[in-house]
Amino acid sequence: MRRRTLLAGAASAGLGTFGAARSALAQRRDPRELRFISAVGLTVLDPIWTASLVTLNHAYAVYDTLYGIAQDLSPRPQMVAGHTVSDDERTWEFKLRDGLVFHDGEPVLARDAVASMRRWWKRDSFGQLVAEATESLSAPDDKTIRLTLKRPFPHLLVALSRVGALTCFVMPERHAETDAYVQVKEAIGSGPYRFLKDEFNAGSRSAYARFDRYVPRAEPAERTAGGKIAHFERITWYTMPDSATAANAMQAGEMDWWEYVPADLHELMGKARGIAMQPKDPYNWYGIARFNHLQAPFNNKKLRRALLAAVNQDDYMRAAFGDDPAVWRTCKAMMPCGVKDVSEFGHADMPALSIEAAKKAVAESGYNGERAVVLAPMDYPQLGAFGIVTADLMRRIGMNVDFQPMDWGTMIARTANRESVEKGGWSMFHTSGSMVSMVNPALNMYIRGQGGKGWTGWYDKPEIETLAQEWLATPTNASQRGLFDRMQRILFEDPPLLPLGQYGVYTVRRTDIAGILDGSGSYPWNVRRT
Repeated sequence: MRRRTLLAGAASAGLGTFGAARSALAQRRDPRELRFISAVGLTVLDPIWTASLVTLNHAYAVYDTLYGIAQDLSPRPQMVAGHTVSDDERTWEFKLRDGLVFHDGEPVLARDAVASMRRWWKRDSFGQLVAEATESLSAPDDKTIRLTLKRPFPHLLVALSRVGALTCFVMPERHAETDAYVQVKEAIGSGPYRFLKDEFNAGSRSAYARFDRYVPRAEPAERTAGGKIAHFERITWYTMPDSATAANAMQAGEMDWWEYVPADLHELMGKARGIAMQPKDPYNWYGIARFNHLQAPFNNKKLRRALLAAVNQDDYMRAAFGDDPAVWRTCKAMMPCGVKDVSEFGHADMPALSIEAAKKAVAESGYNGERAVVLAPMDYPQLGAFGIVTADLMRRIGMNVDFQPMDWGTMIARTANRESVEKGGWSMFHTSGSMVSMVNPALNMYIRGQGGKGWTGWYDKPEIETLAQEWLATPTNASQRGLFDRMQRILFEDPPLLPLGQYGVYTVRRTDIAGILDGSGSYPWNVRRT
């Protein structure tokens, strides 16, 4: 039986037993609580230590940012009341708005923001460019952040408002002074919801309470900007790895919002009574298989190129999403298709070689049978499917594959290991990135060549860093096609990852839940019960 048919049947059958048996419980639920099914379990609380999407979503509930982004992706003030820039464009002063308070009752001060910026820019690819251009960063008084640059940096607000992994969240100074490569184990921010640490069950359940001292901005909410109004007194996150169980709970009214519905259940949930589906982000997602560049076998550039040439993106997309052309597309590029000035540069480098031709390319690369440990998080159905396709492909072209399926939290912890596979390391893992976090070379940590300072996998390519600096100096209204093509030429010649295709993700809510913002991920503000 096809997996889609099996899951749909299980969900339909469950509604008559599991769902009906608990319908009375659903009716007695407290309307002041929002029950949310997260795509995977929350295990790490620190959004600077990890680029994990679930940690990012958690962080947006708890923390706030100096700047947010609007629906058109332009920066907007958030914790900042306003800023001034000197005539030579080198000195920026930001004023914090009134009424900012941390969840422990302490006021948010400029020195908290300064320490948070310093910790952020040690980990984030865009932040590192800000750090390199900075002459000094200080807090001359409790409300003022002063940043003096070595040279003009016209994309500064884009950096401070960056969305996606490793956002510049503001923490209390005592937390922000923690080494950027050491986890902060508490979650105290100044955002619209407080994290309830006593109710946290890592990987399974987390809970948040409305922070009554939070003062929203007056503007309408959009993406990460504007008035973040907390309509619910409480939000509880649940993890349900079994999709049929989650579908049952949604149909029975026991849960209010399901972050991500697998493609297998689109048709079923789209027809279910009392249920509404909507795109999670109209800018879509980009599938990735990331190489470990420090260890064999993928410290061998020729082997990476051979595997890249063997990839057939249709196989990945169909395995994860079926044949629905409205959900996915192929994209032979190292930056997302649809981004202005990005071309599908990789047709020659990704010819989807036959198995025999790919075997020959692998043999000619100098591959010597080293074990390749391939990781995939099975609690993200699409990423699990990607991993299965990759492992099968690698075996068929003559590689020694050790496929290790696991949950997302375990995988994220594992990918921090820089040792060999004999010492618990890894060779490749599967993930995805939102297009919003990849629209320019400074934001796009997946292609940056920062080596040991960069994203896990530790791709080292100074030529890419030079082009990222060139982009920073390019006027914002100028065409980037030439620069992007030069960058892609380098990336396909020495690939940091395998691009697997682009796809849309759908979120599911009960029809009495309104206000989920376009592109909001799982952000709880503006969401209300009608």
